[in-house]
Amino acid sequence: MAVEDPQTPLRAAPLDTAVPSVPTAAVVGKHAAAEQSVHAAADQPAPSASAQTASNTDRDEGSADTTQPQEPVNAPGRATIPVEGRAGADATCGKNAFISWGARSDVGLVRSHNEDSFLIRTPCFAVCDGMGGHAAGEVASSIAVETIGEKAPATADDTLLGASIEAANLAVIKGAEEGRGKPGMGCTASAALIDGNRMAIAHVGDSRIYLLHAGTLVRVTRDHSYVEELVDAGQITADEARVHPSRSIITRALGSDPDMYADHFSIEVANGDRVIICSDGLSSMVPDSEIESVAVSSATPQQAADNLVSAALTAGGADNVTVIVVDILNDGVAAAARKHSVGFALRVVVAMVVVAVVILGGIFAFAKNEWYLGVDGDTVGIYQGIDGELLGISLSNLVQTTAVEVSDLPANVATQLENGGLRVDSEEEALSTVESYRSQIDAEKTKAAEKAAEVTAEGNPTGEAAPEGGAQTDESGADSGTDSASGDSATSTDATGTTGDTTQTNGGE
Repeated sequence: MAVEDPQTPLRAAPLDTAVPSVPTAAVVGKHAAAEQSVHAAADQPAPSASAQTASNTDRDEGSADTTQPQEPVNAPGRATIPVEGRAGADATCGKNAFISWGARSDVGLVRSHNEDSFLIRTPCFAVCDGMGGHAAGEVASSIAVETIGEKAPATADDTLLGASIEAANLAVIKGAEEGRGKPGMGCTASAALIDGNRMAIAHVGDSRIYLLHAGTLVRVTRDHSYVEELVDAGQITADEARVHPSRSIITRALGSDPDMYADHFSIEVANGDRVIICSDGLSSMVPDSEIESVAVSSATPQQAADNLVSAALTAGGADNVTVIVVDILNDGVAAAARKHSVGFALRVVVAMVVVAVVILGGIFAFAKNEWYLGVDGDTVGIYQGIDGELLGISLSNLVQTTAVEVSDLPANVATQLENGGLRVDSEEEALSTVESYRSQIDAEKTKAAEKAAEVTAEGNPTGEAAPEGGAQTDESGADSGTDSASGDSATSTDATGTTGDTTQTNGGE
């Protein structure tokens, strides 16, 4: 019996178009003849490649393009019992953007009824193998898969998945008490929930979960059985356990102990991995090496499920056999890496912007506290900030103009003012410096005026009037007509130009 809900979303994936047209939450199997027709199309033999080609050619005759896509076919060379169209067989398949799956359950070649049930409620898959005889084991397994489907988490939380199996255990016990099935009925349970690159696993009994990774099959669950304990103790081999007379003795199962607990853990999966969940109808009939060979050589999950069931039937089909195969199409790692890269790039950009803002803010804050004297046209100006620009924004502004002419300043000061300005510590210091310049310029102008006046007065240094009578002074400044020192009379000439007698007195004598 199978409980199927293929349209339950996986990571909010739009499955309405990805999942094949099958009924949601349908219970299919030999126990309900009305529902058995649900998978009639899935149980029909697939046409051969040659038949498909002929059909396509007839349908497209006269068309320019007769090429049609074909489903992958099984590897040739295996002589197995066909599983399509068998009475009491359930099969279903589907896919979405992240996984694809196929499942098949068969009554086998010995048993009269099928006590297995399986759950497909993406992203959760489970197989339960019923125990307790006719109309009991199948009831226990169907109660179990329904409860697991209701209680399973939406993400790969193995603790919650294990709790759903433990809830299924209580539901089976309660069902027996209420008259559903029979007292003592029970079942195994193996469940897997795939979420991206994580797969949560919960397990009780001897149903199994395998992982096919890079062509190698690994069993990821441990049987809760008597023969498994013998294998662990080294008393028998795994191949001997498969045919041991006590291989059906289960040490832990649903339906008997209210305190029963489920093994649970999580593992990583990757694109291309194949997950196999099966009842012991497969593992007790087919060795792991052959399971690996069949799984590797099957192109699709449904082909793998069909081929594994067929291998179990070919090996004797002594028990009911149920197989679910799930392929990982997209584990989300690449998308997560891209998202992480984009997020990292955005964080880097944001960090750079923040750093730039901080730096710019620091620069502008620093500039706000700086002062300098610079050129404002022909005069000296007082500026706040730093002489220059950043990203086209001036780092300074003119605070005050002065009347001090740049041309009146010394050449070295004027050059400094024109080339970056003269830094000062404050506006007060700038005003003080300008006043100093003004005082120096005024002093220089006063000195220059005095110098000019001195130059003008060079020909009359005493400032007295020139003497009357046209007397001339010699180079020593003495009067040429008199003897200034002794009072002696000077010689004179008469009008005729001859020299007269000269009389000299000495001391009045």
